[in-house]
Amino acid sequence: MNVIFVENAVARLQDFLKKNNQNIRFEVLTPDASTREYFRVEWNGKPAIACVYGEAFKASEHSYLDVTALFLSENLPVAKIYEFDENLGVVVQEDFGDTILRDFLRDGDAATRDEFTNRAIRLIARIQSITPVAFERNSIASRLKFDEEKLVWELNFFKTHYFETYRRTKLSSEDDKALTAEFVELARALEARARVLCHRDFHAANLMLDRENRLRIIDHQDARIGAASYDLVSLFLDRVLEMPAPDWLDAKKKFFLAEREKLGLKTIDWKDFDEEFQLQAVQRCLKAIGTFSFQSIVRGKTHFIPYIEPMLLIVLQAAEKLNCFPHLRRIITKATGK
Repeated sequence: MNVIFVENAVARLQDFLKKNNQNIRFEVLTPDASTREYFRVEWNGKPAIACVYGEAFKASEHSYLDVTALFLSENLPVAKIYEFDENLGVVVQEDFGDTILRDFLRDGDAATRDEFTNRAIRLIARIQSITPVAFERNSIASRLKFDEEKLVWELNFFKTHYFETYRRTKLSSEDDKALTAEFVELARALEARARVLCHRDFHAANLMLDRENRLRIIDHQDARIGAASYDLVSLFLDRVLEMPAPDWLDAKKKFFLAEREKLGLKTIDWKDFDEEFQLQAVQRCLKAIGTFSFQSIVRGKTHFIPYIEPMLLIVLQAAEKLNCFPHLRRIITKATGK
């Protein structure tokens, strides 16, 4: 199918609502780094969220519908799908309200922050526990993996958009070659650890609290097989202005490993997991910096800019702890002046 629409999202949404005999009034919602457009609508007399894609889709090949069905089958807290239209490129789903975990944690007291952080960690363990089900169902997520090709692509995206798009500079051929070699080394190390189902974008802006203060997962369409540390790195290190305290972070890593074991998942040695966490921190943070650089310059979403340098410093700290990637460390030190 894959037909690109000329008509705008609003016109298609209105057509969809009329077709389904629904009220055509809606509220425009602001997406983050998404290329999709979101609206709050009334569906059978209740609030719902309409997601309008930029193109038509085939339901059997649609990752959001597929992963939603997988997660719901295992009682993971994602939005129920009410209706969709392949030709109009619209999906209508359950409305969780407006409370994003990131904002809730920022405004909450220490005990509340700790409680809901632990809830989020438990959800990561639960997602990993359904890995066999993903393969049994032949879910799209089970057919995608953080392999060398994907990881290197993301790292090269960082290289292009941080240096050329954001800083308007270009690496020397020597630095480019050295960095590429280290990126391949990093990607191979992480591919070897890619064994469990990951949300893939499990930061606090992709978790919500519903009207009963239950934690809910959103934006899960990019789920794929990756390292056990992947979503934990995203939760703790995406969009932060400073590195969490090391003792606190270590305690949360150990809590996560204990939660995995409670669910019957394979025990992971602490030293091995900590090394993997540092490797994943380098890759995931560089990937995010590339996205932030692109979004801030190309799409004008300048609210991402404050996160760029702090996350570069997190990459630097992780690489130093690993005592790896000397060229990356030198280039980041030069770029940040740290």
